[in-house]
Amino acid sequence: MVTKVLCVAEKPSIARAVAGHLAGENVQGRNIQGNNFTKNFEFDFNFPTWGPCSVVMTSVAGHLTSQDFAPEYKKWQGCDPAALFEASIVNFVDEDRKPIAANIERQARYCQILYIWTDCDREGEHIGTEIRKTASDINPRLRQPGKTVRARFSNIERAHILNAARHPIPLDEAQADAVSARMELDLRIGSSYTRSLTLNVGNIIKQRMQSDDKQILSYGSCQFPTLGFVVERYFRVRKFVPETFWSIKVMHKKDDINVSFRWARGHLFDRLVAVILFERCLSAKTARVTKMQTKPTSKWKPLPLTTVELQKCGSRFLRMDSQRVMQLAEQLYQKGWISYPRTETDQFDRAIDLRALIQKQTQGQTPWTAFAGDLLNGEFSNPRQGRNNDKAHPPIHPVNFVSPETLTAEEQRVHEFIVRRFLACCAKDAQGSKTDVSILYGPETFNTSGLIVLERNYLDVYPYDKWTSSQDLPNYREGDIFEPTEARIEDGKTSPPTYLTEPELIGLMDANGIGTDATMAEHIAKIKERQYVQTQVRGAALRRDDQDAESDFEDVADRTAPPARGRGRGRGRGGHGGAQRGAPQNQGMQEFIPTTLGVALVEGYDNMGLETSLSKPFLRKEMELKMKAICEGRMTRREVVQESLDQYRDVYIRAQRQLPVLHAAVRKYVFGEAG
Repeated sequence: MVTKVLCVAEKPSIARAVAGHLAGENVQGRNIQGNNFTKNFEFDFNFPTWGPCSVVMTSVAGHLTSQDFAPEYKKWQGCDPAALFEASIVNFVDEDRKPIAANIERQARYCQILYIWTDCDREGEHIGTEIRKTASDINPRLRQPGKTVRARFSNIERAHILNAARHPIPLDEAQADAVSARMELDLRIGSSYTRSLTLNVGNIIKQRMQSDDKQILSYGSCQFPTLGFVVERYFRVRKFVPETFWSIKVMHKKDDINVSFRWARGHLFDRLVAVILFERCLSAKTARVTKMQTKPTSKWKPLPLTTVELQKCGSRFLRMDSQRVMQLAEQLYQKGWISYPRTETDQFDRAIDLRALIQKQTQGQTPWTAFAGDLLNGEFSNPRQGRNNDKAHPPIHPVNFVSPETLTAEEQRVHEFIVRRFLACCAKDAQGSKTDVSILYGPETFNTSGLIVLERNYLDVYPYDKWTSSQDLPNYREGDIFEPTEARIEDGKTSPPTYLTEPELIGLMDANGIGTDATMAEHIAKIKERQYVQTQVRGAALRRDDQDAESDFEDVADRTAPPARGRGRGRGRGGHGGAQRGAPQNQGMQEFIPTTLGVALVEGYDNMGLETSLSKPFLRKEMELKMKAICEGRMTRREVVQESLDQYRDVYIRAQRQLPVLHAAVRKYVFGEAG
C-alpha cells in the first residue's frame, strides 16, 4: 500500500520550490478552492522512512490562526482595560485563511503522514503546530508519535532540500510554546495598555483638536522601549552644552614631508594649564624622538553575516530601512538565491562546503567573478568564527548563482552585498605596515603614525570597509633631536551627540533584548507608522539653537497617531510593512526624531517615578530571557505567562494612579502649555 504524505510549507513560493525538487521536474499545481495563490502539487517520492509515497505539497500563508478576546471583551467601553490581563481568549481562522484551512482538512483526511515545511525558527515551529492541529482535528491519527514530522532546511537549493526530505525530525514543542506565550502576552499587555492610553490620553487630544476621528495610541512592550531609545538620544542632543578645550599641535618638516604630531593628552578643558604646558614646550626649543617602530598590521575581514548585521549594513551602506532590507532578503531566499535570512549565527559549520559555494560565484561576468576565481586558486582563507550560534541556521550566504540582470534593482543591491560579504569572509585579512613615532617636547609627549597598505585582499571585493595608506613618514631614529617647524596652541569645542540612526537603534535593541533579530525591523516600522517618530536625512537637522525643545516638532494635527484597527489580530508573519513604504530609499543615512506625542508619552511615563518605566527595556528584556528559558526547558509556558502578566499588571496599576503626570506631559509637548 502506498503511503500518503501531506507536505505543508509556510509560503506558496517555498511549496512550489520544494515540490519541484522532490518531483524531479517542473511539477504543475492546481489552485485550491477559494484561493488563487495557494496551490496543491501532486507527485510521487521515495522517502527512506516510509518508502514510495503519494505526496500532496501545499502551503499556508504565514500564521494559519489568529487570536482575540472573547466577544464580551471586544468593546472598548465594555470593560475596564485591566480586565484584559485575565480575559478569555479565542483562537480562530480569519476569513481570508479559511480556504487554506479547509484545503488542509481535505488533504489531511486520508493521509498517513503530515510533513511540515515551515521556516526553521520559533515562529515556524508555532505555525507548524497550527497546521498540525487543523489537520489532526480531522485526522486524529496524525497526533500519534512519528505521524507529524518537520523538515530542517536553511535554503531551497535542490541537494539541500532532498537531504532535508530524507531526514525528518519532530516539531520543537518548546519553541512553539515560547511563541504561544509571546503572542498571548503581547495581546494582553498591548491591548490593556493601548485601551488605557487611548481612553485616557487619546480622548484628550481628540477633544482639544475638536476631531471626530478616533485617536488610537498604541502600546507595545517592544514598541515603547524602542521609542524610549529615540527620545533619550533626542534629549541628550537638546541638552548638550558645548565646552571649550585647548590642545597643543606640533609640526615638523623633514625630507620635504610635513609631519603632524598629536598631543598625548589629547586636550584639556583648563586653558591656564594648557598655556603653562605649551610655554614649557617652547622653552625646551628641541624635541627628542623616544620611539620609532615599524611593524606589520592587519585589518580583519568581516564576520559571517547575521540578520542583525544585515539590517545594520543595509541602512549604513545600502541606504535602505531595515524592514525593506528584510523584505528583499526574504524574496531572494524564496527564489532560491540565498540561505535563510533570519539567523543569529556568525560562524560557518565546518561541514559546509564553502569552496563549492564560491565556485558558483565564478559564473557569468559579475564584478566579483574574478575574485571568486582567485579564492579557488590559492587565496581562500577559512572564515572567522564569531561567538554566536543559534544551532538552527548558518550565516546568511549565497547558495546559487543568479545573473544580476534577472533581479530587480533593489534585489540586486541586497544580493550583491550578501555575495560580497560571503566572499570577503572567505578571503585573507588585509595586510599593511604601521609606523609609530613618539617625541618628547619639553615635558610633553606627542605621537604620530603612518600606514602603508601592502595587500588589500578581502578589501578588493568588499568596498564597504575602508583602509587606505596615510601620511608618508620620514626616517626617524630613536634619540634624534630636532627643532619643531611649528608649535601652536589651538582651541575647540566638544561636539554634540547625533540623533539615532537606524544601525545605532538596532544595535541598542539587540544589546537590550528588545525583540528578536527577525522582529526588530517591525518594531521600528511600528513607531514610524504610529507617528511617534519621524525620520530625516542626517545633516538636515530640524533643531535650531535659538528655539525651545518644543519647536522641533511639527504640529500635532500632522503627527499624532491616525485612526487604526484595534489590536489583537496581527499575525506576526505575512503582514504588510509600516509607514513610508514606497518612499525613496537611497537618500542618505536616516536619523530618528521623536514627535511631540512620542516625547510626551515617554516623558510622561518616566515622570511617574515607577521603579521600572515602560519606556525602558528592562521588562521586555526579562520577558525575552524567559522565552529563551522555555526553549531550553527551564520554564514552562504557563509559568512565563503568569510571571510576566503579574509584572506588567503591577506596573499598570501603579501607572493608573499617576495618569495626571501623563496628562501634564501631553499638555506640555503636544499643546505647548506651560507646566
